[in-house]
Amino acid sequence: MEKENIYYATGKRKCSVAKTWMKPGTGKITVNNRALDEYFVLGTAREALELPLELTDKKDTFDINVTVLGGGIMGQAGAIRHGITKALVIADPELRGVLKKAGCLTRDARVKERKKYGQKGARARFQFSKR
Repeated sequence: MEKENIYYATGKRKCSVAKTWMKPGTGKITVNNRALDEYFVLGTAREALELPLELTDKKDTFDINVTVLGGGIMGQAGAIRHGITKALVIADPELRGVLKKAGCLTRDARVKERKKYGQKGARARFQFSKR
């Protein structure tokens, strides 16, 4: 029995972490054991995570199973996109140039700034009173 090629990668964005498994198949994407359309109702989130597949014309060549934790909808979509991109590069290193040029390989490190003690928020301050 021949072992099937399964590619694994971890993608991250904000507080979200996506564990991505990719194997040759028909293009079915499963997120947390649910269909992609069922999990991501927003079309923009689906478009964001399918971008690396569209850039490389691999949309119908891999079945993708993702487990994602933490964050919001767009953060999770960004983490899945990062994971899919890394798995595609593992599967075919020739795709690295196209994906890097599109900015899919870069982990977007922007996170929410913490609230400071004695203050109203991360940047907001209580109003100063002279008297």
